[in-house]
Amino acid sequence: MDQRPISIDRVLSQEEIDNVFKSRRDTTDDDDPSKRAITYDFRRPDRIAKDQLRAIHMLHENFGRTLASSLSAYLRAYVIVNLVSVEQLSFMEFSQCLPSPTIITALGMKPYDGNAVLEMNPSLVFPVIEMLLGGSGKPTSTKFDREITEIEQSILDGIYRIILNDLKEAWSGVTHISFNVEARETEPQMLQILAPNEAVVAISMEVRIGDNVGMLNMGIPSIIIKMLRQKFDQQWSLRKSESSEAEQQRIFELIRPAQVLVDARLRGPTMTAETILALEPGHVVMLDYPIHRPLTLELYGTPKYSGQVVDTKHKRGFVLEKFIDPKE
Repeated sequence: MDQRPISIDRVLSQEEIDNVFKSRRDTTDDDDPSKRAITYDFRRPDRIAKDQLRAIHMLHENFGRTLASSLSAYLRAYVIVNLVSVEQLSFMEFSQCLPSPTIITALGMKPYDGNAVLEMNPSLVFPVIEMLLGGSGKPTSTKFDREITEIEQSILDGIYRIILNDLKEAWSGVTHISFNVEARETEPQMLQILAPNEAVVAISMEVRIGDNVGMLNMGIPSIIIKMLRQKFDQQWSLRKSESSEAEQQRIFELIRPAQVLVDARLRGPTMTAETILALEPGHVVMLDYPIHRPLTLELYGTPKYSGQVVDTKHKRGFVLEKFIDPKE
């Protein structure tokens, strides 16, 4: 047997060579995996899941509606609270977004370790203080760039009680958290309760009191949010299971007093306008409708039942004989 290696000579044609270079030229940067790679910053902690952020967004939307009602009653003024954004930032980024000076508070979150941050813009605080002291609270051209005094802080204690109570109620569907004021500052850089690179969930809300507009910002440590991941999942699973019975009963109670237009209709033939105009007293209109055929009972124009018209104590009534299935 001949054991000599077999040599294969393969010469590319000019067309094949051109196709190779053409395919290389047609390759875009998007086809290169290295071009699609995203730079990862190892200084930032792991981010929480998007579905959890959506749950926090819905939670604080409810908090905003409750807070608007509570502040309206407390200040005797029309208050609107709108949720602007919910995002994850480092504590340094969160602090740099706050005005200076401002009213910033460290909140305890019992039974969990750690602190949240609550900030109210001076453009919101000073009109509120004026309203609590009997003033009109109307906006002026004066720029509020001074620090708040101890007396003014005491006046704001009632506002903090309302905010923290409504915040506690909003979180009660997920877990029991008791919020309390632990420290106050006027400069964001002076409140060093978290490491600069520690992640927080930043919640921004716009508060409108009459013609005054200001921001209410809150930062919650992401590590606490991650600890509550299972509780968030349980909350939404329970809400889905309860919606089949409890939610239906609630909706039924809301629509129970509603009134519905009921018509018992005799479906007959169509007529031209000329024939209708030619009708005179004494004429008989043939409906082509058998006497024993059941009539149709309609609710706001939708056929629901079939039956017969009867006489009940000198009034017309309708006997329900059959439910009309819209699928049939």
